[in-house]
Amino acid sequence: MRWRTGSRSPKFSGMCNRYAADIRKAGKERDYWGFDEWSETRINPVLGNTVLEVFPKSQAPIIRSRWIDGKRTDQFEWQTMRWGLPGPPQFGAMPVTNIRNVKSPHWRSVLAVAHRCLVPFTAFSEYEDASPKGKKQIRWFAPPDRSVAYFAGLYRVWSGDYGSKKEPNEGDHVLFAFLTTDANELVRPVHAKAMPVVLTNHVACEEWLNAPSEEIEAIQARVLPADALEIVGDEEAAQYVGGYFK
Repeated sequence: MRWRTGSRSPKFSGMCNRYAADIRKAGKERDYWGFDEWSETRINPVLGNTVLEVFPKSQAPIIRSRWIDGKRTDQFEWQTMRWGLPGPPQFGAMPVTNIRNVKSPHWRSVLAVAHRCLVPFTAFSEYEDASPKGKKQIRWFAPPDRSVAYFAGLYRVWSGDYGSKKEPNEGDHVLFAFLTTDANELVRPVHAKAMPVVLTNHVACEEWLNAPSEEIEAIQARVLPADALEIVGDEEAAQYVGGYFK
């Protein structure tokens, strides 16, 4: 199967499709990358800029339950996945990065516990609703202590061409997306339509990974406290530039 890149894609959520995942802040770089030595310039020949940005269809570090002999265990493991699950066929099956309508029959197959994952992030972005036409202003949101938090993710294996007409990428791909919800008091003045479902502690992460499918809407409906995130200043936000895996 090939993505129909000429088809019109519906607006499933209003979130800006860009976030940062600096897993060094969780002390997880050795677990994921296999090493933990970084230069003073924060540049590594394998990664490029180690403040990893994630864009649609690019690779990202994801945490999921470990499976042994076809059985899900209580252990976790890292896996590289690509951002964007196949959308509804009536819209050309274009990749969908954010899922809002969990009642849609299209998403029913990925709501089960077997498809849950955690998407680590250190900041995410939204465009300002009040941006001048043709000059969209991007704003970044991050935990106040600049630690790692998580999006409530869903993943599946998909077979086909996940590339482009110019650069085909045929094969089996592990793809993910994450849930969005109503914008909270911090995000709403910047971007009113939606924001990601954010998990800020281990209890929330465990709940997401194990809750029955019928409880997903309740988890999604919770309003994130305004003080769980803060708006990143322009100078600090300048670090989020170009370090990503295609």
